[in-house]
Amino acid sequence: MYERKRRRPVSEINVVPYIDVMLVLLIIFMVTAPLVTQGVKVDLPKAEAESLSEESKPPIIASVNAAGEYFINVGDNQDDPLSVTDLAVIVAKQIKKEPNTPVVVKGDGAVPYNNVVQLMVLLQRAGVPSVGLMTESPEQ
Repeated sequence: MYERKRRRPVSEINVVPYIDVMLVLLIIFMVTAPLVTQGVKVDLPKAEAESLSEESKPPIIASVNAAGEYFINVGDNQDDPLSVTDLAVIVAKQIKKEPNTPVVVKGDGAVPYNNVVQLMVLLQRAGVPSVGLMTESPEQ
């Protein structure tokens, strides 16, 4: 006469509410992710940097001036600007001769940040394992 209703087994879990919550969280992360990755303008503090030890070899100094020209303190014509290719060849030869020679980048304060980064990438491709940045002591 009376039909008895079958109940679901206890082991089944209704996942529909969890999927709804997951989709809401996904939308929130998609909206906020671009806001988090943008840079913020900051004024960097001036601080004294640790200098190279006196026992180390004299460093190779790769420079970029305000006009975007590259120079290096190796060779006879240190005051003549170099092309990107020439600079890479000179640095690669020096690193091959003396692998433990420190390499330092000296960038003019007026030079765009991109030029300094491009110089660092160039040095890395020439085989330099690590590059330091040359700074001036802050005025007291």
